[in-house]
Amino acid sequence: MRTPPGPSHDPARCYPCHVDPKPRPNHQLYLEALRRLTPEQRLLKAFELTELSRELFRAGLRRRFPEADEAELQRIYLERMAKCHNRPS
Repeated sequence: MRTPPGPSHDPARCYPCHVDPKPRPNHQLYLEALRRLTPEQRLLKAFELTELSRELFRAGLRRRFPEADEAELQRIYLERMAKCHNRPS
């Protein structure tokens, strides 16, 4: 069972928890590969993953709103991104 957040909560000690819903047999290898990257490569990987997540988010919006044109999808995208980033309304 996960430790509830609080002053003594240490995510590094909690993870991987035995209630992890998705087994990741190669996770340790992935972390080791990331550690071998140079700072520049890590930054490029972060940009790549950010772009991938945006593409997936947009694809999900297109599936959810098939009747929306590109301008409407862009409006929905920006509206939802503003909520995701906890920006004031």
